[in-house]
Amino acid sequence: MNSSHISSKVWSFCTILKDDGVSYGDYLEQLTYLIFLKMADEYAKPPYNRDVGIPDDYNWQNLKSKRGAELESHYIESLRELGQKTGMLGQIFTKSQNKIQDPAKLFRLIDMVDDVQWVSMGADVKGVIYEDLLERNAEDTKSGAGQYFTPRALIRAMVECVRPEPEKTIADPACGTGGFFLSTYDFITNPEHYRLDKNQKEFLKYETFHGNEIVANTRRLCLMNMFLHNIGEIDEGVSISPNDALVAPSSITYDYVLANPPFGKKSSMTFTNEEGEQETDNLTYNRQDFWASTSNKQLNFVQHIRTMLKTTGKAAVVVPDNVLFEGGAGETVRCKLLENTDLHTILRLPTGIFYKPGVKANVIFFDNREASPNPWTREVWYYDYRTNVHHTLKKKTMRYEDLAEFIGCYNPINRHERKATWDADKNPEGRWHRFSYDELITRDKTSLDIFWLKDKNLTDLENLPDPDELAEEIIENLEAGLSSFREVLAGLEKGN
Repeated sequence: MNSSHISSKVWSFCTILKDDGVSYGDYLEQLTYLIFLKMADEYAKPPYNRDVGIPDDYNWQNLKSKRGAELESHYIESLRELGQKTGMLGQIFTKSQNKIQDPAKLFRLIDMVDDVQWVSMGADVKGVIYEDLLERNAEDTKSGAGQYFTPRALIRAMVECVRPEPEKTIADPACGTGGFFLSTYDFITNPEHYRLDKNQKEFLKYETFHGNEIVANTRRLCLMNMFLHNIGEIDEGVSISPNDALVAPSSITYDYVLANPPFGKKSSMTFTNEEGEQETDNLTYNRQDFWASTSNKQLNFVQHIRTMLKTTGKAAVVVPDNVLFEGGAGETVRCKLLENTDLHTILRLPTGIFYKPGVKANVIFFDNREASPNPWTREVWYYDYRTNVHHTLKKKTMRYEDLAEFIGCYNPINRHERKATWDADKNPEGRWHRFSYDELITRDKTSLDIFWLKDKNLTDLENLPDPDELAEEIIENLEAGLSSFREVLAGLEKGN
């Protein structure tokens, strides 16, 4: 069976379970447990003959032999016991629970997983299957899973620009399901980019990637996703920490950081007061290595990412618009970023590309530098891929090809040789424009929120998007507004 056939078969079973109240996310989680157990069983047989630490009482063969109520109780017990193990095994099964209450359907799912030889299947095939399932799960807007899934076209473009090298370390302090790691892995293993020797392959498999993901279920999916893509081993997992990356400085520094930290302006914590009532308090991280103390978690992530880098390190980070214009701590962070790093590129992104509707975001690219009395940033190049650009999640999704012009303008081979495409007289619609440090530092609040193209929607009614696209865009904007209203309402309820 090819990847598309297996993926369709696996996903079609999800629709059956959905009638029983099993969400896409819960289904994918159960599938992860079962695929791991099946692969462990395959590794235990010739020619591998490996012991990955699963007790005989809870192995695949034992699970397969059960039926009915006995299967359900045995499965629950297995999840509980395996979650107490160490290493990759314990990481996959941490806080695991059975979400399939019908033993007959659980047995059918086990039988479907058993029908595939996962270990012998190429990493590219099983990796594609799992990535496809993750993307389908992200499309379920009600579950909120989309916030952990960055569009793969955008990730690939960011990786192409940064051009990570072999035997270099790569980190993501909010790694979600591991999209940046997988795209980097594909880039480095592409023979058109590098020809890896044995040591470089070993380093890539075991030492290259380091991440944080505080949501247990998402971290589990990340670990499995990477494992199926041949990163790490079944008995030797990769370095994905469950800790909040913002709490303390990283113990080591990295060559690259590629990240899309979670959106939402404030970091907060919920606690019970003396009267036994729930209260919410904005969370400010008191870090001596931060330029500014703030409860804005995007600003905190930008500051933290800068501290994670070696003095020669490079970063590409997705940030919402408020990071570019917010005053107070925001202005401080932007000034320090311009002074202490070479903030050389900003990509303005359109709405309609993220699974959380209405998000306005950008990618900032900066290189870390040693301390200097003079600002390191000389100029910032902008690519405006927002003005007059229309994308939707269903009918007009953003593709990698849509960012080809940006990658060409970025000039990854030698970014110091660039040519602007915007010219007020010759090419007023050019999307690639340069601003000097002096121009930026004198702007109100050092705002980096800059546009120069005319919005045709305001002047040319004949060039409006197709009605279907416009309708989908309106729906997404309404959903975004409703989501924001619910967040405000939830905050008011907690405050009361």
